[in-house]
Amino acid sequence: MALPDQGAAWPPPAWAPYYAAMRVDDAWYSGDRKRLGRAYAHHGRPSERRSLWGRRSFEHRADRRDNRLHVPLAGDIASTSADLLFADMPTITVEDKATQERLDQLLDEGRAQQTLLGAAEQAAALSGVFLRVTWDRDLAPRPLLTVMQPDGAVPEYRFNMLRAVSFWRELDGSTESTVWRHFERHESGRIVHALYMGTRDNVGRRVPLSEHPDTAELVDSLDADGDSIATGIRELTATYVPNMLPNRLHRASPIGRSDYAAPIYDLFDALDETWTSWLRDIRLARARLIVPDGYLRNEGAGRGASFDDDREVWHSLRMPPNEGAGITLNQFDIRVEEHARTAESTMRQAAQAAGYSPRSFGLDGEGQPVTATEVDSRDARSMVTRRKKAGYWRHGIADMCHVMLQLDAALFGSKVPPARPRVEFGDGVAESAEQTATTLDLLNRAGAVSTATKVKILNPRWDDTAVQTEVAAILAETGAAAPDPVGTFPMAA
Repeated sequence: MALPDQGAAWPPPAWAPYYAAMRVDDAWYSGDRKRLGRAYAHHGRPSERRSLWGRRSFEHRADRRDNRLHVPLAGDIASTSADLLFADMPTITVEDKATQERLDQLLDEGRAQQTLLGAAEQAAALSGVFLRVTWDRDLAPRPLLTVMQPDGAVPEYRFNMLRAVSFWRELDGSTESTVWRHFERHESGRIVHALYMGTRDNVGRRVPLSEHPDTAELVDSLDADGDSIATGIRELTATYVPNMLPNRLHRASPIGRSDYAAPIYDLFDALDETWTSWLRDIRLARARLIVPDGYLRNEGAGRGASFDDDREVWHSLRMPPNEGAGITLNQFDIRVEEHARTAESTMRQAAQAAGYSPRSFGLDGEGQPVTATEVDSRDARSMVTRRKKAGYWRHGIADMCHVMLQLDAALFGSKVPPARPRVEFGDGVAESAEQTATTLDLLNRAGAVSTATKVKILNPRWDDTAVQTEVAAILAETGAAAPDPVGTFPMAA
């Protein structure tokens, strides 16, 4: 869609189902009890309102302690996804040396790895994320790589390719009756800004940007048309990175699917139910004493009676000898094994449904040593998911790095030639020093590796000069650099 028509319904009917799904994903991702309660207590389906977080029983009243326990597995899944992708920064390279140096500077000064880690975590939870390149000369003399939320965007596609996107946000000062919305529309060659004053379910009418303090500062940066800012480049200054495709509920849609969209909401709810039951066992199993009336001390009229558990001497009770006159200890069993097995099985199934190996969540760590092959096998599912997601991220990162270089030249006077970089993710498996040494030893025995290659494998971050220096030192120490004396013998006549 272009900018919204005045008086249009909000959110756009076509995007309302996506936003509704993202609200549920966001509730689980946040781990906030109140958000979970709002997401399920007012759910459109009665069956969802009967889930653990949708119940409104006597025990869940505001004036009573809520004994439900939430296990943040959803947040762990999103965090694990981001760690697998960007715990190590992917290699981003271009052919031109000067361009490479400038790109490295832009990424380092812009803290690109931290930005991408946060973006990947949110993408795993909310089905995808938008990367945006913008600038603010008051903050930094360079383009800025930023992250925009999918539930605050209305993208436009043609042949499943992003052709424009409108980012929107509610501004401070909004109330139930009056809502201020700022729209930032990214098109080819320009960025359009607009301000609307409406209600919760209606976008309302468009008003000048100067009407709200949060957008008033944009007025001076607009072009002559008073609405837009020319970027000076043809490419969009924003791109969408789906978490995973296809979206199983909207098969023809280019919008990605969340890691929770198996769906594994029921497993999240079952895990919370299990831990809540486990804690209930612990709460109810606290030791309690059943004491006869004769052991109680009368505290006076209206003050009840009390039991002194430190008292050592008691007088005999006036009751027949066959009556139960002793103190009874009452303590229930805690079903530890049953709850632990149920919780682990639920977590294992949720991890597998989300596309990860249970070992990534510490579920297969028996404690005994394992070989590298066994480690790779146990992490295989997580590594496959990582490679699939890396394919989506590779293109998005390359597009935005290219845009950053172009804006750097068009707006900040950079002299390096812009180029679209190549983005390569590592294998994602970090071998131990022992495993690397074993691999190099086997290759050396087979005569299948040179000294230079061994140095590169051991020190992958070294440049060619450092590698050659190390190779020369190794050959000198081992004597392998000495000339072959056999070749100097005189030939017989």
